Order: sequence, then structure tokens, then C-alpha cells
Amino acid sequence: MSEKKKVLVSIAWPYANGDLHVGHIAGAYLPADIYARYHRLAGNDVLVVSGSDSHGTPITVRADQEGVSPREIFERYHTRFLETQRDIGISYNLFTHTDTPNHHRVSQDIFLGLLHNGYLYVEKQQQYYSEVSQQFLPDRYVEGTCPYCDYAEARGDQCDNCGRLLDALELKNPRSKIDGATPVIRETEHFFLDLEKLEPRVLDYLQTGKEEWRPNVLKFSLNYVKGGLKGRPITRDIEWGIPVPLDGYPGKRLYVWFEAVIGYLSASMEWAERSGDKDAWKRFWQGDVKSYYFVGKDNVPFHTIIWPAMLMGHGGLSLPYDVPANEFLTIKGRRLSTSRNWAVWLPDYLERYDPDALRYFLSINMPEDGDTDFSWQEFVRRNNDELVATYGNLVNRVLTITFRNFDGKVPTPGKIDDRSAALLEKARQTFNDVDGMIGKCYFRETIRTVLSLSQEANRYLDEKAPWKTIKVNREDAATALYVALSVISHLKTMLSPFLPFTCAKLHKYLGLPGSIEDAGWAVAKIVPGQQLVKPEILFVKLDDSVVEKEDAKLEGGRAA
Repeated sequence: MSEKKKVLVSIAWPYANGDLHVGHIAGAYLPADIYARYHRLAGNDVLVVSGSDSHGTPITVRADQEGVSPREIFERYHTRFLETQRDIGISYNLFTHTDTPNHHRVSQDIFLGLLHNGYLYVEKQQQYYSEVSQQFLPDRYVEGTCPYCDYAEARGDQCDNCGRLLDALELKNPRSKIDGATPVIRETEHFFLDLEKLEPRVLDYLQTGKEEWRPNVLKFSLNYVKGGLKGRPITRDIEWGIPVPLDGYPGKRLYVWFEAVIGYLSASMEWAERSGDKDAWKRFWQGDVKSYYFVGKDNVPFHTIIWPAMLMGHGGLSLPYDVPANEFLTIKGRRLSTSRNWAVWLPDYLERYDPDALRYFLSINMPEDGDTDFSWQEFVRRNNDELVATYGNLVNRVLTITFRNFDGKVPTPGKIDDRSAALLEKARQTFNDVDGMIGKCYFRETIRTVLSLSQEANRYLDEKAPWKTIKVNREDAATALYVALSVISHLKTMLSPFLPFTCAKLHKYLGLPGSIEDAGWAVAKIVPGQQLVKPEILFVKLDDSVVEKEDAKLEGGRAA
């Protein structure tokens, strides 16, 4: 057996200002979970960390709107994040938040390390100020028109439409999110990360050993750096957040974009402390380790350019091995938005539908190399035609017929004919292919390949028709069912990172010992005489009326 690999899976930190929606899951959390589950099954040493972003200005904006403290907002949604991700099956080692004493300490240590190594400088800058609210406006408190693509609702730090990082002063027609007034420009002083000094090292990093990176991610990152990097402020004038660890800066806090990415490191340290081995985090940050950062495309420059630059400037820590960022999931062509209430919310979804149905739809429709769209019509179609009528139907037919006709046990096969041998070989080859695909983060291609095997197994079953042949040739029926059960065992393992809830049930129905995790990334051999468990339906067929009902709910939420 090959030596265990060390794999760090780092997942984007959601702003704790509203519930999670399907865009969050499709963009970062589901692909990360699939990848982590696969590597755990393969026997590798895996650490999965993330947490709630507690200091982002979306939290303070919502707090201002509700007239409560930022802490009350982030604690409310952090608790809901934990519950929602448990229910949809995202399997973390630790999901923490950025307002822990540990995260404060680690973020301040990184700040001081960069300062000591000469990669921070102080500079006065112009910043928007609200004369109505009498305060400086952090970038997320300013909206306006993007100077590059003319998107009318660009934020002060980034345009969601074209993905460009912005300085709030670049916006056309700026307005304050607090009071709606046009802000004025005043001078303030901040610490800057010297990206210009780090640019040659960042460029070399991006141009070396990135064969596995997604072309769109690498192209965007290289173009961004070749356009020239300039210093970026890492502090801001606001009361909520992590204080600058120096005397003389009482009103300054570390910028959320700066300290949030440090969360991957601080969360690893917190996990180590909780595990009883405070140095365990070093396995995933030093030496022979591969770290993967699962984010949406709006977070690409922070993880392919700025975070590597921070790590280089600090020294002694591993750089990202890959950033398999996804594009956006849209609804009716529009990007999902918490602040604009345009989303399919996960807590609401989970009240009525099964988690694996959504995990399947988002996997086979994953926006890996371009935006994809969510629609209830397509969700219902794929659920009914693919999960229920293809994979689910195969499993139900084979297990039910076998259980009913062979005393609830795996039948003893007769001679394996050419057609049966060809299907078994296809199952073995598919398993080998899938192993490579998941390892390279090709999740959409993986699940489509597995579905193709399910379709082929259904064709085989229709050809062999064991429900008919059992009346005239019991051995032929036994052989067909044995072969089909063997293929289902392959499917169960390959789909378990994608559909953990139903695959756990199927593992039990097949009469296999222990859990899927115990079995690992291997196909469990189906043994003649093995006791099966009476099966139940894995997937529920949805009525077409779901589409109209859910579309009306979606539009009603936007109107509200």
C-alpha cells in the first residue's frame, strides 16, 4: 500500500450575515466535501477546516439594519451554519469562526511577522467618509458603478459581475450603504501589504508546477499579476474586528480580507489544540503536504495571489498546492445574493427535500469551468429521471428481486457469459477512471461517468430480465442478479463521496459489515450466500407541481 498523503482541505469562510444557500454549496463546500471524503476513504491523512467570517462588513451592515450588535448577528448565523452543514453532509474536522481568541492571536502574529520582515508599510490614503453618519466608510459600506464593466451594484472592494478587485474611489456614482448619501473624500492612514515587493515571487509561484490548476483560474491569476501589483491596505477605520497589535492605532482594525484567509491557519491550530496535540497542525502546513483551497471565483485573487504573498512574506509555511475554484451558480441568470434575498436557502430546502438529491444535482451541474444555472424544473427532472428512474431504479429492482426470490441472500452465480463479463469489466474500468477524476477535482465528469455505468447496468438488467428467466432458468437469473449486485457495489463506493446518506443505506442493504468509511476506497466483494437487508426506496420521486410552488416562493422572497 502506498504511503499516506497529507491533504489540507481549506474551504471559503462564509459571511455570517444570513443563511447558507445553494450557491455557497455548489461553489465551495460540496466540492471540498467530495474531495475530503474521497481522500479519507483512500486512507490519506486529511484535515478539513473552515468557519464563519465574523468580521466582514456584511455583518456590520446587517447589524446596523437590525439595530443589534455585530456579535449578535454572527453568533446567530454561525449556529445555523453548523446545523445546516451537518444536515447537508459537509464533513469538517473543525468549523470555527474568526472571533476566537486563537484567531485574533494568530492574525496579529502574521501581521507582526510581515511587519518585521519588511512587507508592510504605512501610508496615508483618501477614503470615503459619510458626513451624514460621521464615519469613514469601509469598502463594503460603499456601492456604485464598476469602472470596468459598468455593473451598477459593484461593491467598494470588488465587482461581482466582472470579478475585478477595486478601490472604492474607483466607483462611479458612489453611495453609502448606511444612509444612501453621496460620500465625501477625506484622508486617513493605514498599513499596506507591499504586494509590489512580493510580485516577482508571486509570479514565479504561478508559473511553476501549476499543470493541475484549472485553466480559467490560472489564466485569471497570471493576467492579474502581469497587470502589476500594488500595495493593498490591510487595516480599516471601524470598531468591529481584530485590533492592530501596535500602540498608537486605537481606532484601527485588521481588514477582514487580510485576517479571514489567516483563518485556515488559525483553524488548523485550534483543531490541533482541541485534538490534544498542539503541534499537530504542522503536519498540514510544513513539509510534504498538498493544500487545496475550495472557493468561488470571486475569491480567486485572494487565494492565488494575496494569500500566497502573505505566506511568502511571513515564511515557513506551505503555499497553496491548488485552488480548484468554481464559477458561479445562478438562478434565472442572476447571481445569488444574501443581501438581496435572491437564493434557494438551504435550511428551507432541507425542511422538504432530501440532502442527497441536492448534492446530486449540484454535482452533475457543478460550475467548474463556467457559470451554471439552478432551476426547480431541472432539479425535479434530474431527480426523477436520473436518481429515481436510473440509479435508484437499478438498486431497487435488483435488491427487491434478489431478496424476494433467494431467501434474502446473494445468489450463487452460474457461468459468467461474455455480456456479463463485459459489464463487470466496465465497472472495474469505471472505478479506475473515477479514482483519477476525483483526484484531479473533476467532480462533474466523475458523477456523469458513474451515471453512465448505472444506465449500462439497467440495459443489462432489461436484456437479462431475471424476473422472467427465474421462472424457467433459476441459475441464469441468479447470475444476472449477482453481476448486477457486483456493479451496484462499485456504484456505492464511487458515489459515496457525492451521496453519503443514501450510500450508507445501500451499504447496509448489501449486507456489508461496518460502515463505508471502514471499507475504504475499494469495491466490497459480493459473496454468494451473503445475507442482505430488506431494501427500502433510496430516492423519492417529486411531483411536477414542485416547480410552480418553488418558483412562486423564490419570486415572493425577492419581492419581500
